[in-house]
Amino acid sequence: PVAIVYVPAPLRRQTGGQTKVEVAGSTVGEVLANLGAVYPGLSEQILDPAGQVRAYINIFVNSTEMRTLRGQATPVASKDEISIIPAMAGGAG
Repeated sequence: PVAIVYVPAPLRRQTGGQTKVEVAGSTVGEVLANLGAVYPGLSEQILDPAGQVRAYINIFVNSTEMRTLRGQATPVASKDEISIIPAMAGGAG
């Protein structure tokens, strides 16, 4: 299956400015691994050294956060939409 991955602004430098890319994989973990293989430097920003999604990164599969599904083992079908959302911090005090 080929998923549509939405890339947030802070990571678009690695994708040549693309806001969405198509990436093959049957699970969220495979899609993320393949994303990193196609776009070097992206994996290090999304995954920790153990290969897990960093705590401050949320991955949504068709509008549902993957951690509430099956994590990186969440199945992916063709044309599923995967959004990478870095956590926001800061604000007015």
